[in-house]
Amino acid sequence: MSQELTKRILSSLVLIPITLFFIIKGSYLFIFFLMICLSLITYEWYMMSKKKPYSVFGYIFLFFSFYTIYKLRIDNDYWFLLFVTILCVSTDIGGYVFGKIFKGPKLTKFSPNKTYAGMMGGYLLSIISSIILINFYSSEELIIKWLIFTILISTISQLGDIIISYFKRLSKIKDTGKIIPGHGGLLDRVDGMIFAFPISYLIILIDFL
Repeated sequence: MSQELTKRILSSLVLIPITLFFIIKGSYLFIFFLMICLSLITYEWYMMSKKKPYSVFGYIFLFFSFYTIYKLRIDNDYWFLLFVTILCVSTDIGGYVFGKIFKGPKLTKFSPNKTYAGMMGGYLLSIISSIILINFYSSEELIIKWLIFTILISTISQLGDIIISYFKRLSKIKDTGKIIPGHGGLLDRVDGMIFAFPISYLIILIDFL
């Protein structure tokens, strides 16, 4: 096992339980957690995009993204926010593992570590996670809707990863920070999530689920 993978696993073992705790607890603890995360990510975006003409649009998007996270938790039971979070994490893990094992053709020049094998791995693990989480539903129609939602969120999460990789490429940096061993910055860790949560919020608004 490589040193990078070891750090990545250990970091995830710490971060995931902490994140789940704040999501489930809700209330002021969750708001405090969101503010800390937003502050760190905003700083990383500032360091990455300062003096760039698109910088201000990144701030607007980040605040909107975190507003939707807040609304998803406050207006709904924690289960939905937890579900989306797990889908994004599963997509990331599936992409990383399958990409490392199968390698193969690159997906895009903007993110040289992304491969078609990793993309399929992201879809596969997110669908498996989704099936495990929704297996208690008896309505076939509802299950189909959740699976469509899963594929959409996995796609958005992977696109978000590529978009942030593109901006990192423009800034000529590998990671947005060094706060998380094996991952880089916090923005590196949640790049897919900050795009997935706004889409999830809009889906709730149109009452698709």
